[in-house]
Amino acid sequence: METLVFVVLLGTGLHVAVAVKHSLKYFYIASSGLPNFPEFVAVGSVDDVLLGSCDSNKKTPEAKQDWMKKLFQIDPYHFEMYNQECLINMPNFLKATIHTLTQRFNQSGGVHVLQRMEGCEWDDETGEVNGFRHYGYDGEDFISFDLKTLTWITPKPQAFSTKLSWDADKTEIKYMEIFFTQIFPERLRMYLAYGESSLLRTDLPSVSLLQKTPSSPVSCHATGFYPERATLSWRKDGEELHEDVELGEILPNHDGTFQMSAELKLSSVTPEDRSRYTCVFQLSGVKEEIVTKLDKADIRTNWGKTEVPVPPSEFPTGAVVGVVVGLLLLTLCICGLLMWRRNRTGFRPAETQPPPAPDDDSEASENLNPRPVDKRTG
Repeated sequence: METLVFVVLLGTGLHVAVAVKHSLKYFYIASSGLPNFPEFVAVGSVDDVLLGSCDSNKKTPEAKQDWMKKLFQIDPYHFEMYNQECLINMPNFLKATIHTLTQRFNQSGGVHVLQRMEGCEWDDETGEVNGFRHYGYDGEDFISFDLKTLTWITPKPQAFSTKLSWDADKTEIKYMEIFFTQIFPERLRMYLAYGESSLLRTDLPSVSLLQKTPSSPVSCHATGFYPERATLSWRKDGEELHEDVELGEILPNHDGTFQMSAELKLSSVTPEDRSRYTCVFQLSGVKEEIVTKLDKADIRTNWGKTEVPVPPSEFPTGAVVGVVVGLLLLTLCICGLLMWRRNRTGFRPAETQPPPAPDDDSEASENLNPRPVDKRTG
């Protein structure tokens, strides 16, 4: 079982982001046989920042960002669009689909989970767009739409009748192509415009060289950056090093920014060659790199001192704890349900198997793929 955690950390920005790849994602999860748990949960995010959520208990969509709340107020249609999805469209369709799939898999009773993830990625420099829609059932890939080939792919024999039916529906496929390459990207760009102060915020870090003892590795420590999409590396003569380098995890600071470290072992570094080594920090969306030379005079040490300058791992406290606690129930719901392997951009891609002869049990094949409702685009 894998864990998916949404944490919203806000603050003020210092820099304007440049070219970067942005994402809009919607997660829909339906379940049966789970007591004291909503039958339907939905969340939306932009650049992995939680926009809002709803479930079968609360029903009404709840905006998680101030700018999203304002958007709901000034654009009642936008709120109604989400309200319709949360109240009627997605809950009914997912519930009916679970019933159909239990029959196709010859299942009776027990706990069953159906997941749908869809959205798009957009590169604001090249204009490249990638849309996606994936379904999973009981922790495994079920069927996915391939935007490049405009076909459905599946590893499950039980889904081949659905695949054949959907592949033959050229009108629906054309509509999905428009939805993923035009409607979703337009919505993403609108969200980026409304939430620019937080979504496009970039804070550069302070970078220090730290060393515990004369024989310890030198740690290049960057702290205070935002967003967390950043890289830290050691280079020799401009070439990135992989041997004798240990990269640390990106950790949150108490103020909503992030920190990370990269250690360089000095066993193979001679004193005369130190000037050839640099630590390089790069933040997604910012062209300039922060380059720090391996200069002995700039290394902060603690031998002979009582105070250790290496900062401990910092975790959200104070006001951030309130945000985390507020989202804990929602994230735990999602954590317990997203059970199949997935990469950073979505679920694990399905691999097509040679289809068996289609059966006649396709009575609910169309239930899995309801046409998205968007009154502005028809």
